[in-house]
Amino acid sequence: MMKPIDLLREGKKDELWQMCCGFLDLNMDQYMAIQRRLMAEQLELLKESQLGRKIMGGAMPSTIDEFRATVPLTTYGDYIPELSEMNEDALPLPAAQWVRTSGYTGKYEVKWIPLSERFVDELEKLCCAILILCLCDRRGDMSKVKQHLKVLSTFASPPYASGVIAALLQQSANCDFLPPNASELSFPDKVKKGFAQALTEGMDGFGGLPSVLVTVGEQLKDQSRKMDKRALMRNGPALARVVRAVIRSKLARRQMLPRDLWTVKGILGGGTDSAVFKKRVAELWGREPLELYAGSEGGIYAVQAWDRNTMTFTPNLNFYEFIPEREHFKWQLDHSYTPKTVLLDEVEAGEAYELVITNLHGGALTRYRIGDVVRIVSLKGEESGIALPQMVFERRADDLIDIAGFGRLTERVIWEAVENAEVPYVDWTARKELVDGRAQLHMYIESSQVPAPAESVYTAMLYNQFRELDKQYNFNIYAIFGEEEEAPEDLPLIVSYLPSGAFSRYIARRQNEGADLGHLKPPHINPSDAVLAILREPAIEIERVIAQVVERVPVET
Repeated sequence: MMKPIDLLREGKKDELWQMCCGFLDLNMDQYMAIQRRLMAEQLELLKESQLGRKIMGGAMPSTIDEFRATVPLTTYGDYIPELSEMNEDALPLPAAQWVRTSGYTGKYEVKWIPLSERFVDELEKLCCAILILCLCDRRGDMSKVKQHLKVLSTFASPPYASGVIAALLQQSANCDFLPPNASELSFPDKVKKGFAQALTEGMDGFGGLPSVLVTVGEQLKDQSRKMDKRALMRNGPALARVVRAVIRSKLARRQMLPRDLWTVKGILGGGTDSAVFKKRVAELWGREPLELYAGSEGGIYAVQAWDRNTMTFTPNLNFYEFIPEREHFKWQLDHSYTPKTVLLDEVEAGEAYELVITNLHGGALTRYRIGDVVRIVSLKGEESGIALPQMVFERRADDLIDIAGFGRLTERVIWEAVENAEVPYVDWTARKELVDGRAQLHMYIESSQVPAPAESVYTAMLYNQFRELDKQYNFNIYAIFGEEEEAPEDLPLIVSYLPSGAFSRYIARRQNEGADLGHLKPPHINPSDAVLAILREPAIEIERVIAQVVERVPVET
């Protein structure tokens, strides 16, 4: 079977684009034909498997409509013990690879997801697609695609999903990771060594959470003034790179930035913070990140195109269903209620939906609620010319704070308000609290500015940012406060500063407890009393992980 690397080696770039990115040329009828054909195949595999018969509760649907009407929606608990014990005999097809992701404390510590050989083959094509789309500036642009691109290794190692995707990306295009063979290194050591190698050899691209890319970029900018000159003198290529960067920054009359050191061809980002930080990533690194929507349970769900705007769902890994927001809220009020779903050709522009997936190609998860809410922005891409619905990641299904006077606030909205307030901060968390019987939004923030604005001043600053963001997101802050310029005295918003080092201490504590990677950071939305108690402990001196990443980079060369 032809693989992406075969076409790349033969120089057949047009065929490679069609193999990996051709789904962006589909119309809705063509897209749904692929979805229905693959789902019909999956339905037969489910009927013949032990796990499939269990999940379907004895139903033997013969059509997709019957499948949606008779098979219940599921969560990971429905697949225990088959998946938690990696029982391959129960699967629709044997697993070529198992992916692990974070579980939930008190229920299960780890979720294991099987990937069939056919699923992995299709995922590899999409991994090559995200590489191509990272590098391209227009439809069909393959000018920067080549073998041996130097990619900074900022991914976890397999069996974590980002590590599996990274391995398939490397396999599909023969990329050179910096540093190579780094699976035994800790994440900070891996990134530090990779940056040191990039100073000598150059760097074509990398990926990660945009907020982390901004933090690393800012730290590199600050460290540029403290470079070890003796170490640089012993490394000719690194010295030449730094000299060129100094000249660029001097000509621009500004401090040296990472984009002066490297001409990055592609950056891959993802997560709630993508919309918040993408402009700052571009300012620091010289290229806007390509946003990816992916998960351990289903691989790559959606990706941005060459316009770096909204995302398009991929058709060949999962069969998608969408729970309308009104149906989701009905279920929240009564968990015995079964929410109705629609398919992609039935979604409406401007509406939010909880995503439901069924793994294709012999996968295990069936009508599975991954816990994400997406918003359909439009039914086609006006700028990109893509004839399929365009989406953005909205929030986790349970990451919603409903406050009278603010409306329904998501993590993305709160994060943008914190960013736009332009007060330097380390991190934040927020939750709904009752004060004298009245619901209020309580923001807990670790400031990195000394001295920080008074909490009352910061409260007013955030209020003004929420007012501005309401014009974009319409979460109804004006419904209570109208057009008043000043924050009202009874504003349902409280800001409390956390001690210096609060988030670093929390991460260090969770690492010492042996926590899974997905459980190291506290949640941004609705933290528990126990989490807040740890964050509010008195400050102690602790070295930040990011300082380990960038400290004395030239010395390592």
